[in-house]
Amino acid sequence: MSNHVVTVTEELVQPILDEMKLELVDVVFEQEGSNWYLRVFIDKPGGVDIEECGQVSEQLSEKLDEKDPIDIAYFLEVASPGAERPLKTEQDFEKYVGEYVYMKLYEPIDGEKEFEGTLVSFEDNLAVVEIKIKTRKKKLEIPFNKIAKANLAVSFN
Repeated sequence: MSNHVVTVTEELVQPILDEMKLELVDVVFEQEGSNWYLRVFIDKPGGVDIEECGQVSEQLSEKLDEKDPIDIAYFLEVASPGAERPLKTEQDFEKYVGEYVYMKLYEPIDGEKEFEGTLVSFEDNLAVVEIKIKTRKKKLEIPFNKIAKANLAVSFN
């Protein structure tokens, strides 16, 4: 059911975002405690404000009511992805070269499945990330299809 809800929501929200010149970052349909949340993350260069989130929420809510793809009670949230924006597409990786990122992989590289470091480059479906191991820096080449999850991260160095 979750995938269907995400797909339908993406189809309904995209024309609204296109009209407002906003970008769809992610759609998540998840349960927290006994409540279900449909979360739509949107962005634009310089970030989105609360008014834009409100406008998208209002218009999307109307379309969801018309289409009615969700047969349980849920809360709709439209928000900015914030400082830890997810990186989902190859275009996201290209756009955020030079940024500090967190990555979780499907299978280990050098015995590790999770890395934080600077995204040095992204070309030909290959992410190059510079990580720090104690005092030395090391560059890892990570194929795009091995990345289970990635997002911008906050560096505390």
